Amino acid sequence: MSLELSVLAWGCVLAAVHIFAAAAVKTRQYGIAWNVGARDGAQPEPAPVVGRLMRAQANFFETFPIMVAAILLVEAAGRTGSGTAAGALIWLVARIVYLPLYAAGVPVLRSVAFGLSFLGIALVLWPALT
Repeated sequence: MSLELSVLAWGCVLAAVHIFAAAAVKTRQYGIAWNVGARDGAQPEPAPVVGRLMRAQANFFETFPIMVAAILLVEAAGRTGSGTAAGALIWLVARIVYLPLYAAGVPVLRSVAFGLSFLGIALVLWPALT
């Protein structure tokens, strides 16, 4: 399996980490009854870390499909190489770093990590566009 597809597999693992991290802090705030219930009633405002992890999860799922498409495009076109591998790794590392930075409320470094993740996407996607 190519490095790009391996990164895609680890991206799926990271997606699960986002889901469970947000769910764990929501359950801690709202309780187990909320977690296993229908969640129909209004909830109090989320605690800061709950809100940050929910936003980090939303951000991940806004950009993950772009990376999935980019990797699948270059794989299908046979356009992978050192640039796409580097881009995939940059994306993965940046996204791994992004989650704890966002959870901790670190503003500037979080944005740098996000920017680097988009650079990684661009490096992967570029060969499919040229």
